[in-house]
Amino acid sequence: MIEVFVKVNFNDQNYHTNVIVKKDITWEKIKRIAEEQVKKQWGI
Repeated sequence: MIEVFVKVNFNDQNYHTNVIVKKDITWEKIKRIAEEQVKKQWGI
């Protein structure tokens, strides 16, 4: 497992979040997980 820090743009604001994932996961999946995490935290 690794910890990845991701910058996500949501509602025209930038958020930094961290995602803990397996080493072999693709960047697209990491980005999708981070976006879902930010949306869940900030409101949709």
